[in-house]
Amino acid sequence: MLERLAGNDALKRELGTALRGGRLPHAILLVGEPGCGAGFAARCLAADYLYPQGGPHAEAVLKKEDAECLVLQGEGASGQIPVKKVREAREAIQRSALSTDAAGRALFIYGAQNLNGSSANAMLKIIEEPPEGVLFLLTATSAATVLPTIRSRCAAYTIAPVPTADCAARLRAERLPAKAADELAFLFEGHIGTALKSWNDPTAKAALSMAKTLCGYAAQGDTYRALTVLTKYERDREGFSALLWTLDQLCSAVLRRPAYGQEQCGGLTPEGAARTLNAAAQARKSLTGNGNLRLTVAVLAGELA
Repeated sequence: MLERLAGNDALKRELGTALRGGRLPHAILLVGEPGCGAGFAARCLAADYLYPQGGPHAEAVLKKEDAECLVLQGEGASGQIPVKKVREAREAIQRSALSTDAAGRALFIYGAQNLNGSSANAMLKIIEEPPEGVLFLLTATSAATVLPTIRSRCAAYTIAPVPTADCAARLRAERLPAKAADELAFLFEGHIGTALKSWNDPTAKAALSMAKTLCGYAAQGDTYRALTVLTKYERDREGFSALLWTLDQLCSAVLRRPAYGQEQCGGLTPEGAARTLNAAAQARKSLTGNGNLRLTVAVLAGELA
């Protein structure tokens, strides 16, 4: 299944050789920016490890549906991985029997940077003395954000975004129209997961549409209409944060290719994109500092125009 991971040829060769030779480390940390495929790479590797012959069970691993795979990830507003969940996973691994179909068992820790001191210590106990046949697959946005006690027990590999052309080809293979595939591959700079999410996830798709609308109002200097559409975020801190992130991506795209502002962002110029980036940065700073959301929204509308 590793061959399904786009790009990253050297990584695939190294992991594939280790797997076939029986030298795969029992704990692997896959590092990559959000949307570049670290989670998908972990599932591909798990599928090859658990089911070397492929088949329906291997496909189920890719779809997050296989019974031999356990998952830990952040929860709640903090996004941290609770120590209780780590202990539950540890007990499940130690006490349950393997199926006759699988070569082992896999434990995914998505966002290993979200392990706090307690949950990391609980995880450390099982990584240091792993049950036979268990493969630990951790992902993180940066190796530096993972606690050293965990990081030092893992073999770390980096997942890189793919070239824009390869990203567009993969998006077309996922049945996106050619024009949309080309745009999203450029906009998100080869981050296949982010591009797919912006097409398939209603919330992400709406954020992209709203951000493009705001770029157009910024180009027109229309404070009133900018404020009108932004008022819906006065009680939606999470949605507003997602909108700011999407604005950043659009403005970056305009700076990289000015014609994109004319084609997709309502005529936004590179100068306007720079101003919008600065306004979004100020709004994010206020948001991070727990500033008044309604006031932050109003200020952003004024700064955009």
